[in-house]
Amino acid sequence: MNATPLISRASLIWLLVAQTLVMVPFWLHVPPWMPALWLGCTVWRIQVYRMRARFPGRLMELILLLGTIGGIWLSRSSLIGLDAGAVLLVAMFMLKLVETRTRRDALVLIYLGLFCVAVAYLFEDSLPWAFYSLLPLGALLAALIGLQQGPTTRPLTTLRLATSLLLQALPLMLLLFLFFPRIAPLWSLPLPVDKAQSGLSESMSPGDVAELGRSAELAFRASFDGPMPARRDLYWRALTLEQFDGRRWSQAATVTYSQAPKWQAAGESWRYNIILQPSGKPWLPALDVARTDQADVRQLADYRVQRLRPVRQALLYRVESWPQVPRDPQLNERAWHQALQLPAQGDPRSRQWAAQLRQRYPQPEALVAALLKHFHDEPYHYTLKPPTLGADSVDGFLFDSRQGFCAHYAGAMTYVLRAAGIPARMVAGYQGGELNPAGHFLTVRQFDAHAWVEYWQEGQGWRSVDPTYAVAPQRIDQGLEQSLATDEDLLDATPLSPLRYRHLIWLNNLRLGWDNLNYAWQRWVLGYQGEQQLQLLGRWFGDLVDWVLPVGLVLILGLLSLLLLRPWRNRSDPSLRLFAAFEKLLRRRGLVREPGEGPQAFGERAARQLPRQAENIHAFIQSFMAQRYAGQTPSMDALQRALRSLRRSLGRSIWE
Repeated sequence: MNATPLISRASLIWLLVAQTLVMVPFWLHVPPWMPALWLGCTVWRIQVYRMRARFPGRLMELILLLGTIGGIWLSRSSLIGLDAGAVLLVAMFMLKLVETRTRRDALVLIYLGLFCVAVAYLFEDSLPWAFYSLLPLGALLAALIGLQQGPTTRPLTTLRLATSLLLQALPLMLLLFLFFPRIAPLWSLPLPVDKAQSGLSESMSPGDVAELGRSAELAFRASFDGPMPARRDLYWRALTLEQFDGRRWSQAATVTYSQAPKWQAAGESWRYNIILQPSGKPWLPALDVARTDQADVRQLADYRVQRLRPVRQALLYRVESWPQVPRDPQLNERAWHQALQLPAQGDPRSRQWAAQLRQRYPQPEALVAALLKHFHDEPYHYTLKPPTLGADSVDGFLFDSRQGFCAHYAGAMTYVLRAAGIPARMVAGYQGGELNPAGHFLTVRQFDAHAWVEYWQEGQGWRSVDPTYAVAPQRIDQGLEQSLATDEDLLDATPLSPLRYRHLIWLNNLRLGWDNLNYAWQRWVLGYQGEQQLQLLGRWFGDLVDWVLPVGLVLILGLLSLLLLRPWRNRSDPSLRLFAAFEKLLRRRGLVREPGEGPQAFGERAARQLPRQAENIHAFIQSFMAQRYAGQTPSMDALQRALRSLRRSLGRSIWE
């Protein structure tokens, strides 16, 4: 059996605890066999400590390594990328525990654990995780402290010291958070697969929005500077769908959006902030007509707002919208033809009906009103569970089933308008949102996804109209959940969702309060980036803001240097001042204390090399050790007398 491990019991205990705590946020992102690997490594290392098992040999280490790498390759089909890389890092963190023998091995394991804690923020950046991450951080720090202490040190002693160090670091952490310049990353990482499961796609069929409508996941939060617009005005544009192939609406492949539309701000505007959740898409939801000053965001020709790169982490952006601005009063020929595109064949009844409507209502506005009246008067039904439609899906919906949700109504209306010769397109985004009265912001979820219609009228440009409102006005006025409350259970797939228990006032207030806390965390902590940092410091320091960051950084680094070097420590402590004089005397005899060499070891080495002064050296060291480490309080005269005796024996003055 192996001898007693070279790392202390306290350090090993906290290493095991830290590894367990570090693994928790990765459980949903690693292959299912990884927990078994972790459990096996933990039990193996405990048995080694109990001297009931051996450390793995070179061959066993190679087998474990190759087997783990092979398992990751089979699970992720790659060893490159954030997802596979994170799994590989966690696996190495597990395997390293089994072969941890010495302090050096333990240090490597601790550093791997700290890196795993940082990597976990790429998967989860919520407020609960921020608090939870202090637990593995404290355990890793306790393990690091245990390595510096004796084998009899109790685990709780190292934990108390680790907690004390973390608390002492809080003021410095806050200073660095406020003043350290926000620098854009020098690299970008691919989005984990499970971070982009929700959100609108580049094409839409009724089935797409039906599935999205059942998700209660957060899409974004929005807060307005002034009064909040009415709910019926909250149409959050994300993208425009202009191409129809008979079954699916998608973005036009032939239309380029390299040039932003030309428009002038007019009328009343809304100013608001949005915190968008990671979607893996570049679209930024906003109210029409929107403008943002962010450098990496542009407005495309269809009036949507789009980022130059996908949103892979929570994004805070500020927007100003002018709802009364005309959009494209004049339409160029290419856009005109695109807005009238239809398949060559299909849906004959809809085409015939569109021709009849065009004859009866030659003006676009009158024809749109007739369509809305038709949806309102006829027995159409709003549902998330429509029947399956045949090859002519528009005909099947308009004249047979008459059951559907927003995509059915918006798609059918756009089709009829185009068949009648009126340029039209479908817009996808979100509608409404839940008001949080505590924080006065809107929470928009994935089940708020919505589709509506834009049609073009000469001299007035694009005009928005929502056929869903004609069929189910409660969908717009109250929201999807309330509009389906009596017919369908929107959250039937999530029985534990807090949204199901809004009728319990105390529980609903608790949910809203927690949501408000998370919103503040995202806005003031995760959203505290370069622009927000300059705005905050500008309010505090005014015109001096350009000097605050560099000067503040220099002051913080200077303070750190003073705390670490502590040049005053020998001057403030008389015993340390005398020990420095002792070192100086011996240095002139060629004896220099090595880094990490304690006073007793240094004194013994000096006594061996200077046997004539050994008695004086031992006398000084014993007095110094008794005062510094044994808790005794001998007078300074004893130290001074021992130093004078040593000086006389060396023939030097104490002040030399």
